Amino acid sequence: MTAKQLTATRLEKYKDVLLKEKDETQNIINDINEIQKRGSKDGNGDLSAYSQHQADLGSDTDESERRVYILEKELENIKKINSALKRIYEKTYGICEICGSSIPANRLKIIPYAKLCIKCREADEQRKRRRK
Repeated sequence: MTAKQLTATRLEKYKDVLLKEKDETQNIINDINEIQKRGSKDGNGDLSAYSQHQADLGSDTDESERRVYILEKELENIKKINSALKRIYEKTYGICEICGSSIPANRLKIIPYAKLCIKCREADEQRKRRRK
């Protein structure tokens, strides 16, 4: 089944959604980078760069690890958004990269950077689970 290409108006709407999401994601990345630059001394109110108590040190480490995890996830989102924007410019946005069918509008509304239809996404996830 071949996909019906989205109209220029619909592509522009999705582009706006993706650019807004990209800005929000970039703001999260910038905030995390600022916190990491300041270091743990600002995090718990200590004037020194070292925690005074083992519990504080553990909390600081846990917070730092959590920020790194979030940063990695947000950087991955930026890649997905950029890929979706590229598909908009190439006029292939909304078309499943595996089967060539149209990706339903309700899926694109929830996951605007989706590159697979639901059926192909489920099959892809099953293949990944079997490899583990």
